[in-house]
Amino acid sequence: MMRTQPYGSWPSPIDARLAAAHDGRPENVGFVGDEAWWTEPRPTEGGRRALMRRRPGGAPVSVLPAPWNVRSRVIEYGGQPWAGVARPGAAGPLLVFADFTDQRLYAYEPDVAGAEPRPLTPLSPVGGGLRWVDPTVHAERGEVWCVLEEFTGEGPADLRRVLAAVPLDGSAAEDRGAVRELADDRHRFVTGARLSPDGTRAAWLAWDHPRMPWDSTRVLLAEVRADGTLSEPVQVAGGGEEAVSQVEWDHAGRLLFASDRTGWWNLYRADGTGPADVAAAAPLRARDEEFAGPLWRIGARWFAALPDGRIAVLHGKGALALGILDPDSGKVTDIGGPWTEWTATLSVHGTRVVGVAAGTHRGHEVVEADAVTGEAAVIGSPHEDPVDPAYYPEPEVRTFPGPGGREIHAQVYPPHHPEHAGPDGELPPYVVWAHGGPTSRVPLVLDLEIAYFTSRGIGVVEVNYGGSAGYGRAYRNRLNEQWGVVDVEDCAAVASALAEEGTADPGRLAIRGGSAGGWTTAASLATTDRYACGTILFPILDLTAWGSGETHDFESQYLESLIGPLAEVPERYRERSPSEHAGQVTAPFLLLQGLDDVICPPSQCERFLAKLAGRDLPHAYIAFEGEGHGFRRADSMIRSLEAELSLYAQVFGLNPPGIPTLQLTR
Repeated sequence: MMRTQPYGSWPSPIDARLAAAHDGRPENVGFVGDEAWWTEPRPTEGGRRALMRRRPGGAPVSVLPAPWNVRSRVIEYGGQPWAGVARPGAAGPLLVFADFTDQRLYAYEPDVAGAEPRPLTPLSPVGGGLRWVDPTVHAERGEVWCVLEEFTGEGPADLRRVLAAVPLDGSAAEDRGAVRELADDRHRFVTGARLSPDGTRAAWLAWDHPRMPWDSTRVLLAEVRADGTLSEPVQVAGGGEEAVSQVEWDHAGRLLFASDRTGWWNLYRADGTGPADVAAAAPLRARDEEFAGPLWRIGARWFAALPDGRIAVLHGKGALALGILDPDSGKVTDIGGPWTEWTATLSVHGTRVVGVAAGTHRGHEVVEADAVTGEAAVIGSPHEDPVDPAYYPEPEVRTFPGPGGREIHAQVYPPHHPEHAGPDGELPPYVVWAHGGPTSRVPLVLDLEIAYFTSRGIGVVEVNYGGSAGYGRAYRNRLNEQWGVVDVEDCAAVASALAEEGTADPGRLAIRGGSAGGWTTAASLATTDRYACGTILFPILDLTAWGSGETHDFESQYLESLIGPLAEVPERYRERSPSEHAGQVTAPFLLLQGLDDVICPPSQCERFLAKLAGRDLPHAYIAFEGEGHGFRRADSMIRSLEAELSLYAQVFGLNPPGIPTLQLTR
């Protein structure tokens, strides 16, 4: 029997502790021989990432005990942090991994009794030290090839990145000179090298400031000499307005790459390796859909070649599905199942395909599919309903009209409860969620943080505003020089549409977001009166400072495209910055920040708050020690969620049971 109770006051079994325990997802899948390996989060173990392995037919086991944390900090967002190789005999596999604490590469033989991880790379006292990502073990050469990020000074931009070969014998553990550099550092950013099946050629991606990897990248190709050195690399694709997100080889030695040269990230195969051959390559399946995405993490994989010539691919417009592409016919056969979204990590072994997927009623799981039968099954991080699924929200994928008639993609999560409903005549409060990036998008998957609100009678709408990935290059380019305009307008347009159609209470609308979404939230509160309050997480607030050295190297010139060249339009940086318009913010807000954040440092928040001093504006600031860009520890996530709900309760006049009251400063 349904009970009538005001929106926002429904009792829910989905508390903050439950949502925090299920935050994060498995990542970085790979095969070691016939074993599937991956990393998965441990929020209750200090937020570390554990490395898991699963023998065929067996149960997953953790490879390394706490406090080992398999995670790289290259470009701060990291990437593929481990690689392994199977070895015949009793020795078992050889693992190479980056540990988050000191960022050294370690070698480990998990099946050797008494073995402990041993360092392969040295420590450096300079700046952020030495960091490593996207490794590939070449046991026959006695090396692991990877990307080295080396700080040359104390500033965030005092660094270089190169392809490097690290000896497996440990000779570089105390000697930086024993690390062999495979190419020069002419390019600011590189991905790991992919060797052709015969080992004679290497291909990788490179790009330079001020372009981001979704703006323009180059595909570089070099010959591998008999002594393991590389010839002078040749650019065979990319550059200009072409962004290649991934490059690989098929088993016949042909180059595969995902390029947006047509306006969509389609998949290409070149029959030769010369620039003319690659330029002449046609899409294997020419569609207005994506076969790749923005390269935020080094080593992301949207496709993987199968031995029979077919290719496992992630593809779609918006959400990505897993399919098997026949390059000769262009036909894609999708893998079925309860999953609505696959993430950019794939690996193959024979006809086995392993990836990470989630659904609207399922969290992220490690899934293995058979490329022949099309059957798929969960093999790791299985979703287990912590509560009755009747409490999960039912998302609605929608497209809203925006300013000038432009389309805005969004996912609406109405309030949902199996036993409670709102009173007749009352409209529910809604929170607009602005995603980070901003060149990113929100996946269509179960998120218990969203369920935390919807099961209490608060609706959520996730907006893939102009500039988001997943809808082609033209949609991404809407944000060029328009950050703080298009994203703010699109979020407000969706909020207004929900109010005008009678879905949301126009007087009880909020906005929230983290990182770039925190920027959109703060900019919305400073420039519109659409929202009654907002939650700002680890944001950018001062564009001039952020674009002048206050962030890390990877995004240090991101604003050159999002806002415009700082040297040419400095006034635009000031005009768009929420910190310059703090006096115009009239809605109560909650500000959440990690004190170890080097991407959006706490100084941004501190200057913003200083400009609010003396104003009678209800707000709260919570800073978390030991947290960086995005919260990984369970206690931080719990406090953040409960504080956010308390803010909405106080502003909207709600009465959610069992929630600590957030003290708002005036």
